[in-house]
Amino acid sequence: MNKTDLIERLKVENGLTKNKAEAIVDIFFGQMGDALSEGDRVEIRGFCSFFVKEYRGYTGRNPKTGETTRVLPKRLPFFKCGTDLKKRVDYEIQK
Repeated sequence: MNKTDLIERLKVENGLTKNKAEAIVDIFFGQMGDALSEGDRVEIRGFCSFFVKEYRGYTGRNPKTGETTRVLPKRLPFFKCGTDLKKRVDYEIQK
């Protein structure tokens, strides 16, 4: 499922116009992105959580040339699956 599929599903199941469904999806993911960029954790109970890990900078090496280079500190988003989602996915395999 991609963003377009999600918008279509929201539109059909809730009787919304395409523009309203698209606005809802944009607001939802926009707010999630804003929260993560501020370093906040986003949790959807039973489904998943998103959080940001911070990495310190370090001295690395270019594998092609062998030249040392400075790798800057960075922040990356991570996804952790919720218990209910794990059970749901595992159950589908065991059917």
